[in-house]
Amino acid sequence: MGKIYTALGLMSGTSMDGVDASIISSIDGIEYDEKFNRYFEYDKGLYQKISSIRDKILTSKDLKKLSKELKSLEKEITFFHSKVVKDIYHSVKKSHIPMFEIIGFHGQTIFHNPKEKISVQLGDGKLLSQLIKKTVVYNFRQNDLKNGGQGAPLTPIFHESLKDKVYGNSIPVIFINIGGITNVTCFHSAGKFDEPMFASDVGPGNCLIDEWVRKNSKKKYDNNGLIAKSGKTNELILNQALDNFEGTLNYSLDIKDFDISFARGLSLEDGAATITNFTVEIITTSLKKLLDKNKYDSGDHFFPNFIVCGGGRKNKYLMDLLSKNISEKIRYEKFQLIDEHNIDGDFIESQAFAFLAIRSYLKLPISFPKTTGCKEPCTGGVIVKNY
Repeated sequence: MGKIYTALGLMSGTSMDGVDASIISSIDGIEYDEKFNRYFEYDKGLYQKISSIRDKILTSKDLKKLSKELKSLEKEITFFHSKVVKDIYHSVKKSHIPMFEIIGFHGQTIFHNPKEKISVQLGDGKLLSQLIKKTVVYNFRQNDLKNGGQGAPLTPIFHESLKDKVYGNSIPVIFINIGGITNVTCFHSAGKFDEPMFASDVGPGNCLIDEWVRKNSKKKYDNNGLIAKSGKTNELILNQALDNFEGTLNYSLDIKDFDISFARGLSLEDGAATITNFTVEIITTSLKKLLDKNKYDSGDHFFPNFIVCGGGRKNKYLMDLLSKNISEKIRYEKFQLIDEHNIDGDFIESQAFAFLAIRSYLKLPISFPKTTGCKEPCTGGVIVKNY
């Protein structure tokens, strides 16, 4: 047996509410074993600082204007992550969980524009390594951008390991990851294509719904979709918004690529319902175009299994609409939450960045032409040992 690598993945998503942390072990950067998961909530002040500055950044020029403020906030975010790592270190030390030796540090995304080759995640890997006395892998997206990629999505290679855990190679599978943005990873039937995996961002996820709820109530999100379910979709506004939407499959997406202005004037409930339906329509239409573009063929009598992960899977109203829409426009064998396979859907991305840290450490590719659009498979992640 070769050396076992154990990594701690730290992921703070577009919801900006806190840090998901996961420990996994792997010998080869291909298969992995889950060891530990925990969530750490940002304090109210840090959450407000992050959300406030992200709202101010509309273009790359704003990054320069706010550079001092961003540098200060980055330091605060890094110190928060260091406390998370130290907390986990003491917990692991008292348990039978293997001690992590590598940290996969994603940081907090505040701006992503692949056209300008810019993707900014606040988080100082050198400082974190100094504070926690561990090897840190961070800045995962830059190498992909330099190699002609979009910088996202980076989770498909991890989804491949999940697929093997759940279904093996015999069944076509499509992962739908609904975070702030929705991305998908699609697997052809085994042996039918030279590149059986392809992926893309396909539309908004929680970002529009969360923003609407935050700006029109004291809540941070639509718990279980109950607000939207109690409202009525304004079909006229929905159809106008869909007609006006200029989506593209050629670029990875940022939450700034969408806005909620089309729902202005609607009640909290009706706005939530209209925006949720808008989100579902964009996801389904973009996914259908992606499948057609890649000549996705699951067979005349054998349709893919859809596995849904990410925070959006907890919005039952969204899930019901998406399942119905995909059933009508694409069809499927099964439409399931990843939790139905005894995998905690809350920690897929934190596990993914632990996995990507190990692959980066082993100099294995983490992005591919059919996932991010890079010229050739390339590794990523800056490795630092600053102690």
